[in-house]
Amino acid sequence: MDRGTAEGATLIELGGRTIEYRFARRRRRTLGLTVDAAGLKVAAPLRAPWREIEAFLRDKERWILRKLDEWARTPRGSVLQGASGEVLPLFGAPYILQVGKGRRGVEQREASLVVSAPQRSRALDVLIAWLKHQALQALRPRVAHYAAELGLSAPRVALSNARTQWGVCTEGGAIRLSWRLVHVEPELADYVVAHEVAHLVELNHSRRYWALLARLYPGWRAARERLELSARTLPVLRGKR
Repeated sequence: MDRGTAEGATLIELGGRTIEYRFARRRRRTLGLTVDAAGLKVAAPLRAPWREIEAFLRDKERWILRKLDEWARTPRGSVLQGASGEVLPLFGAPYILQVGKGRRGVEQREASLVVSAPQRSRALDVLIAWLKHQALQALRPRVAHYAAELGLSAPRVALSNARTQWGVCTEGGAIRLSWRLVHVEPELADYVVAHEVAHLVELNHSRRYWALLARLYPGWRAARERLELSARTLPVLRGKR
């Protein structure tokens, strides 16, 4: 194991491959690792010896290499221009865009989204505004549902433009969710909602928090993994505003 490079990365040989990963020591009791679009991340207790860290990684070698390969094979989402013929996922289902000139609006027709704008160059702005409305209409009742499961009243819900953070629960008890959840399957969006609602009770990631989340959403581990993989494939929409 190479315990650090000039860039602050750490290297290890696994399966005949040199794997670079991000390493951090934290106030925690166990070793942990994640694999996502950014690669492998390892977190260790403050006093964990390197021999234990290396042994842990070698024990997880097959899983690490399999996950890294899965991410490498996952296609990246395309940048949409707001043009006819482009495909956009809505609640997990693909829709073909049909863009025309006319009064601002979006109409859902079977497997198509008909987007009208006074100028075709503004079609993407019209589409994004419509998607945000759809996201809020879908997510707000789900937040109320999971809050009720905990005996809580529905918190304030707002949308964010975040691409790398699906949601956040503030210390004031408000929840912000990325409007891009409108692209994913409802059960995956539900995982994010349950994750943030659980923070209304436990504003941390303690054992109590994970137990609470498991009560709200028993399949959270599988949902988190599916969401991480599908997130990379989601389209990029950038309006002019």
